[in-house]
Amino acid sequence: MQDLRAAWARADGNLKNKLKGVVHLDGHGIPTRIDAPKSNKDLENWVRTFAEGKVYIGIGAWGGNAGDVGDNAQSSAAHGSKDLLLTYNDGDASPASEPHLAHRVQAAVVEHRTPLPKADSTVHADGPGIILANRGKTETKFFFFPNYWNGNGTAGANFDKPSTSIAVKPGETHFVSLPASFKGRVQRGTLQPATWAEFQLSADNDHGAHGDISLEQGCDGAATIASTDGSKVEGGFTTVDTVARAPAAAKQKRQDGVECIASTVGNWMGGPNKAAIDYLNKEVGQHRAYITGGTGTPDIASRNQRLEVVFY
Repeated sequence: MQDLRAAWARADGNLKNKLKGVVHLDGHGIPTRIDAPKSNKDLENWVRTFAEGKVYIGIGAWGGNAGDVGDNAQSSAAHGSKDLLLTYNDGDASPASEPHLAHRVQAAVVEHRTPLPKADSTVHADGPGIILANRGKTETKFFFFPNYWNGNGTAGANFDKPSTSIAVKPGETHFVSLPASFKGRVQRGTLQPATWAEFQLSADNDHGAHGDISLEQGCDGAATIASTDGSKVEGGFTTVDTVARAPAAAKQKRQDGVECIASTVGNWMGGPNKAAIDYLNKEVGQHRAYITGGTGTPDIASRNQRLEVVFY
């Protein structure tokens, strides 16, 4: 993101006019996101001036099209048809052998553990959506962020445009009805760092819901995610003082003054926080939530297109 914004600052007025509508700006004229480069040749050419050889730009071989040689080389680093959570980082963003499989479209091996505290089962829930419970001490407004785009093995994380929100008082549980096409997350508030409950409600292969808890963009408290179709699979963690007990080096004060655990993968605010990675691996563990991507975090699947998310 830093490279993109620097390139935008260097761009002349003619180029900016060509890219109007595909480079999205905030109120100060600073880029917050761009459309898929493959959708606009001028956009693709501009992105290549600062991203060529660093990331997959999006013109790979597909459907008989030979694609761009450099993009083919970038995309060959990972295999499969599972979606990824993309974040921006000026450091080494090369994918590991098994990248973080967020918003998975097929079920992985899941853990069966002692059931975690459940939301109020008397809440009426019908159709696709999330049963959302607040087990914290204060009323909290939760925001649902749909991905900016979902492609073949990729997903664009949305940091600034939630589709809906709901205020939940302590101890309350609500059902949030969502379209079956929803792929994204729910979190406390709109700011980062934050604990993400990532999910999709109708996967391409089985039309069931799939989700997980991710701490890659930070942690502002505990959360769990569970199936509601009787399969009794749960993920996440319930330790309410996880943030309070973290070392100072692992923490970051958010814009609203709330102290959180910093991002483990990095974003527009900076790179990965090593102290946060070490602490969360020990305190929570990859078997409960995504910390730095990879494998080992259960895919929580629910055939009825409903998942239960509890924030603590």
